[in-house]
Amino acid sequence: MTLRFGATLLLIGLTTAALAQGGDVDLRPEGMQFDNLSVQDLPIGVTPETPGVAPWNEALAISDDVFGPKERADEAYGAFQRGYFLTALALALPRAERGDPAAQTLIGEIYADGLGIGQNLATASGWYSLASKNGDPLATFELAQMYQDGKGVPKSRQRAAELFQKAADQGNIPAKYNLGLLYVEGQYVTPNLVKAAELIKEAAEAEMPEAQYDYGSMLLEGAGVPPDPKEGARWIGLAAEEGLVEAQVDYATLLYIGDKIPRDREAATKWYARAAGAGNAVAQNRYGKLLAAGEGIETDLESAAMWRALARRQGLNDAQLDKMLVSIPADELARAEERARYWPGNPPTAVAAADVPPAASEAQPASETKPAP
Repeated sequence: MTLRFGATLLLIGLTTAALAQGGDVDLRPEGMQFDNLSVQDLPIGVTPETPGVAPWNEALAISDDVFGPKERADEAYGAFQRGYFLTALALALPRAERGDPAAQTLIGEIYADGLGIGQNLATASGWYSLASKNGDPLATFELAQMYQDGKGVPKSRQRAAELFQKAADQGNIPAKYNLGLLYVEGQYVTPNLVKAAELIKEAAEAEMPEAQYDYGSMLLEGAGVPPDPKEGARWIGLAAEEGLVEAQVDYATLLYIGDKIPRDREAATKWYARAAGAGNAVAQNRYGKLLAAGEGIETDLESAAMWRALARRQGLNDAQLDKMLVSIPADELARAEERARYWPGNPPTAVAAADVPPAASEAQPASETKPAP
């Protein structure tokens, strides 16, 4: 989970004397200055307040006089982002003890993930609870997840639903998505597909891939919204572009069947290839079929057998694909099995290593396979 505490860099302006001289004077201490007007990151570390740092404080005062008060950089979060977790904890603790919800959430994250210290979910839940009471929506969402999974707190999906509602009311996008799923399920809130669609759409519009995929599916099925297959396919395509493998498989299927969007077998093949390269068993099986049949791609029985072996490894067997590969020569089948054993790497033999299908990162769909507008 990425924390967003809104840390900002402080820009120090020109003094009256500098303006009079026509020169630009950067009042920040050494190591915190502009370089040809580009902003450098503030160095992160524990810097306790001591009487010897008056010039920096004076610079801040001058900046406030010239530009008005600025939001100070969040040094604790800066240390957290750079991996200095103990420093972040030391910087956040005094603020957290004074009731700062952002610092309390940061400490909760450190304990929840065991960053630089031993993981302690009970302690994490305590800090999240304090931050939630002080109005931090991210802490409320994290605490809801803990109640939903029973981690650090007694499992209570009812309590999780209440916290998801609270965080959603505060504008937290993941909370809106999770609350939407609860409205679909209808066990801990009153079933309401219309409300579910509204919440999931908000998350989709915020570019959350899971929400884009689910909202697209709701549009395809007319669940909580009027059916709109073309728009539903567009949302699923957006989730596929974002790398959601399940969406890639479904988008490939929509393109292959062609009853909701224009049929494009070549584009479907490329999306199946991308999902297969990411390890999805269904995509591996279907990509193998397309290679065996030569649909949307040149026929390649050896590669088809390799993808069949990979799908089988995950427990997916397909009698139809077996029939399509019944005529494969024994030597090609042996190479296919060897390639599957070493996938996603290459076999050590030169013959088997030749013409290995691209990995997920290489099997990118062409520009014409982007979601239909």
